[in-house]
Amino acid sequence: MKKPPQDLSQLLHQHGQMPNIAEKAELLLHLNHHVKQVLAGPVSQQLKVANLRQGVLVIETTTAAWAARINFQKAKILQQLQAETLPMLSAIEVKVNPSLVLYETKPKIPQHAISETAAAHIEALAEHTEGSLAEKLKRLAALASRSRQS
Repeated sequence: MKKPPQDLSQLLHQHGQMPNIAEKAELLLHLNHHVKQVLAGPVSQQLKVANLRQGVLVIETTTAAWAARINFQKAKILQQLQAETLPMLSAIEVKVNPSLVLYETKPKIPQHAISETAAAHIEALAEHTEGSLAEKLKRLAALASRSRQS
């Protein structure tokens, strides 16, 4: 008889170094969320907490310009993190990682959407056109109202 499958979270917290790795990953996620709350605004979207080693928090950002902005606020971040979550934190290191941009999730804009203004212009053009082209332009303008309904 086969054993039932074990829950992945149980496996992570039972054997070898996996519990330590899982615990550190959870800590980094928590710190990432906390740092982004401290640095509200556009700078919070350009950073990621990368590591915590020997009391030094490593923050990665996409460009040197964002790194400079984070460096200006380093004392504020350090003070709040020491007071609220990590009293053993001694320093913050900011690193530039251009490949961090690859991991950002950007909202996808539908490619087939037509704005109301564009639909009005296409409709006006269809009024001054004859034949099958006029019909096709009218159908294209109708896409704008269909995309707003769905």
